[in-house]
This record gives sequence, structure tokens and C-alpha cells, in this order.
Amino acid sequence: MSATPDAGLPCRIVVCRDCCCGTRKIRGVDHAAQTERLREAAPVRVSDCLDVCDQANVVVVQPSAAGRAAGARPVWLGLVNDPAATEDVVSWVREGGPGVAPLPDILGLYVFKPPGRRRPGGS
Repeated sequence: MSATPDAGLPCRIVVCRDCCCGTRKIRGVDHAAQTERLREAAPVRVSDCLDVCDQANVVVVQPSAAGRAAGARPVWLGLVNDPAATEDVVSWVREGGPGVAPLPDILGLYVFKPPGRRRPGGS
């Protein structure tokens, strides 16, 4: 049996589920079903507000150990508000995700750069 692309620590997924993401403010999305579907592909952590409410629903795909070794960084996806987008995320993660499998063109439409985080001391 050959090693899978995510041998070692797999990709991980963070879903924002707080003030906007994961609430009735985003209509027509079964948030619980979306989270469970993502859990079928990788471990999922549910986060409080990630401070990017204009991108609700936010899904962050963190690279696997192999992806990190290849220099990959987390990929932030916004407006993941329909089952087709969720399926695209699931497929990419199963292929290995950031640093292992190329980002599908369709998911490129969802990628955004998160706001910079302030460091202690004001820098």
C-alpha cells in the first residue's frame, strides 16, 4: 500500500461559527451539515469570530505536515455558502490540500488574505 499525500499529520480545517459565520445571518446554509461534511475529510475545529465577517462563511484549510514541509501556509476561503463550494474544499483536502495538491481554480475564487493580526506591543 502506498503512502497517502497527507501521511503524518493531516490537513486541518477551521470553520468560523460565531457572530456572522454559522448563523441565520447567512441564509440558506445548513451550517451543521457543512461542518459535518468537512469533518469527513479532515479534523475540524470550530472557532469563535475570526474578524472577517464580510467573508462569512469562512473556512481555513491548514496544511498537513507534508504541506508545511513544502512551505505551505493556511489558505483562507470566504463566502463558502453552498454545498458545491463545500464539496470543492473536501475534494482538495482529500487530495492533500495546501502544499501537496494544487489549489483548484474554482477555490481560487474564494481565497482571500486575512487581516493582519496585531502583535503584543502594538507592532
